[in-house]
Amino acid sequence: MKIRLYGLPGSHPTMAVQAMLERKGLRFRRVDLVPFLARAIVRSGMRLPQDTVPVLALDGHRVQGSRAIVRELDRLRPDPVLIPADPDHRRAVEEAERWGEEELQHPVRQISLWAMRANHAPIRSYMERPVMGMPPAIAARLAPPFIERGVRVNEATDAAVETNLAALDSMLTRIDGWIAAGVLDGEELNAADFQIGASVRLLLTFQDLRPLIEDRPAARLARRAVPTYAGEAPPVFSAAWLEPLRSAALAAT
Repeated sequence: MKIRLYGLPGSHPTMAVQAMLERKGLRFRRVDLVPFLARAIVRSGMRLPQDTVPVLALDGHRVQGSRAIVRELDRLRPDPVLIPADPDHRRAVEEAERWGEEELQHPVRQISLWAMRANHAPIRSYMERPVMGMPPAIAARLAPPFIERGVRVNEATDAAVETNLAALDSMLTRIDGWIAAGVLDGEELNAADFQIGASVRLLLTFQDLRPLIEDRPAARLARRAVPTYAGEAPPVFSAAWLEPLRSAALAAT
């Protein structure tokens, strides 16, 4: 079976699916699209109902969205399982997975887009492969207008990012609580581990966020679920924006 994963450079939802494919031991080819051109390709070219990635193509059959892809992967290769069979554990994992997609993913996206607009230099570091046939060096030079559009479409404003950074401790605390309860980071990684872990792993690529979160259980889960994540971004956020997270880190020590 030929498997292709369509995504975007640096995309945490794409990385979540990539990590799950690797966990399943499935061979696949990843294809990175150009942001916003991807919308037309996915909606019109692939004839899918939404204009978002990731998209998994399986011998012509396409599945869109990380949560739908999880179920398809468990159907395709049941072992190791991503959605637990035990009803109580399953409900807890599915709630964490839902939260990871619906409530964590977008704030992390806004933070990342804002940072890339503030400093274009690290964009190239997030590109591991050609982007729609373009060498990464060329794709990186062409990226700033697409980043700017991404900032506008995703409303990654100063106010939104400041709010997201202030709320980051509470989001990480929630993840740490799920780990303590055994919902996440168990003996076998589940769908929620990858969904949430990929988002936290992207945050760890930012030099001014990493020291403030890397000692938390959530960060250890992220490194377990996604051991490597291309990209390294120098400090870009103001000290005032980071103060709530810094205060929380100091209180924990």
